[in-house]
Amino acid sequence: MKNIILENDDATSNFGKEIAEVIKHCKKKNIEIHLEGDLGAGKTFLTRSIIRHCGWKELVKSPTYTLCEEYEFNNLIFLHIDLYRTNEAQDIDIFNLDRNTDLKKIILIEWPERLQFQRDYDLKIRFSHLDNMRKIDIDLGSNIFINWAKKYE
Repeated sequence: MKNIILENDDATSNFGKEIAEVIKHCKKKNIEIHLEGDLGAGKTFLTRSIIRHCGWKELVKSPTYTLCEEYEFNNLIFLHIDLYRTNEAQDIDIFNLDRNTDLKKIILIEWPERLQFQRDYDLKIRFSHLDNMRKIDIDLGSNIFINWAKKYE
């Protein structure tokens, strides 16, 4: 996909809002998004935007030290995973990401390149710094985000 430039935090928040709209209207019960990029590139910021624009009203904490934060609301469950501080396969296993639930499950994984076993994703976003902006590339792993992504071709 084409490089996308997010000029500031508002642009990044709006990008998250667009992703949230796809999530809210998607019929698929399980959605997985992978977020790659250097420290401070915007992975957690974007994740906060997605979760808030889906309706979460409270604080969205960074899972840097806890490895996983869960948010359950509006028939959704978000599993926000940050693998920066781990290289152990069992660290991801303890979260039982593939568990069955009646809720729509959205898994957001920061640092998915640290996974010991590759997982399928619906959307992968790669972040990089560009002066005071964010440059991102998107990769589709399924057709869930295909109509949304067309605007960035």
